[in-house]
Amino acid sequence: MRAIDFHVHLPTPDWLDVSMRGYIEAAEGYFRSKVVRRTIAELAADYEAIDVMAVLLAWDAETATGRPRVPNEVVAKACREHPKTFLGFGSVDPLKGDFAVGELDHIAWLGLKGVKLQPSLQAFRPDDERFWPLYERCEELGLVLLFHTGTSGIGAGQPGGQGIGLDYARPIRLDAVAAAFPSLNVIAAHFGYPWHLELLAMALHKTNIYIDISGWAPKYIPAEVIREMKGRLQNQFVFGSDYPFIQPQRCLDELVTMDIPEAALHKVLTENGKKLLGLS
Repeated sequence: MRAIDFHVHLPTPDWLDVSMRGYIEAAEGYFRSKVVRRTIAELAADYEAIDVMAVLLAWDAETATGRPRVPNEVVAKACREHPKTFLGFGSVDPLKGDFAVGELDHIAWLGLKGVKLQPSLQAFRPDDERFWPLYERCEELGLVLLFHTGTSGIGAGQPGGQGIGLDYARPIRLDAVAAAFPSLNVIAAHFGYPWHLELLAMALHKTNIYIDISGWAPKYIPAEVIREMKGRLQNQFVFGSDYPFIQPQRCLDELVTMDIPEAALHKVLTENGKKLLGLS
């Protein structure tokens, strides 16, 4: 296995043309790339061809957006059909309260490894203690929590950012979560830009905070992030692309040109991910 891609959205019409309708155009402009629709089988073939395991992400922001979710069952089915290529993270809508907490047991029963939350689109503040029961149950079930942090390609360059508030996704909002639940592994996606220094400080302070480098072509990742990834924090970074917005092959090609020590790059691409996911 060449790498584990921790950030893979389903490129199917159900997500892109229904749940993300009206958002995709702005995202394509932000990432300067055209999003290509693919079936699950085609996606599996693409990742098999480059010897990368993909962590597929469900999505549920129904309360804040009124849009249909990507069901956890859809992701679980893809993982069952392609067990050598896919692992999955479910999603819950924190604003659904007790229902969201109860759904975590179903996510674990489905065999999914974690939960993806997107505070800016779900319109919730992760450090609000009314969400503590959600985190507590994730900790009990051994589910990894992956949070979108930082700016957003969705809504970028649009009037009012299409109503999406960035403050929900400030990395510092995860600090209280990691402190209150030390056995809960928290991944901050996209390294929290433009608050990446904030996130690096948090990860240096708390070993249960991990950082994924998805959403950026590696050559554009800030120097401070690269320095810590190949240095003090090399045990707390994981690889991600943000597919279908960025292609994993491009990310891999650029990473190997960036003067990152081989041992550190190996940790980021595979070893840290294996540890988080409980893989041998």
